[in-house]
Amino acid sequence: MSISITKRNYLLQSALLTLLIGVCGGGIYFSFFPHHYFGGYPIIPVFFFVFGVFTISMTEMCRKHSPKWMLQIYLLLKVMRMLFAIIVMAIYCVAVREEIRAFLLTFIANYLIYLIYDSWFFFTFEMNRKAKKSKKDETKA
Repeated sequence: MSISITKRNYLLQSALLTLLIGVCGGGIYFSFFPHHYFGGYPIIPVFFFVFGVFTISMTEMCRKHSPKWMLQIYLLLKVMRMLFAIIVMAIYCVAVREEIRAFLLTFIANYLIYLIYDSWFFFTFEMNRKAKKSKKDETKA
């Protein structure tokens, strides 16, 4: 089973973003705000990476089997991510009770970073797909 170019690019870029946020962000956070650093920090980038893998897998499956539903699936995945994020934040706040404010602010910042990245990635994907389709239609005519 081969992996599509889109999925490969998304996974590679998402892994790089996760490493950047996880290692560099955690290092900066620990260096400049050590009194606010919390042990659950590594959970945040891992959560978004795992959900990104799920997102691209579902998007690829939808693209192959029912492309007319791509927009609805994409929006459903965004809602699912938001709901799971709220659940993870609530569980952390109830179970750990360590640096809740720092955790919530960091989680929300990461949520926004990954939301911007996903929106950009899928927007450029869709624009490239439409450009290829129009170019193909022009060559047929």
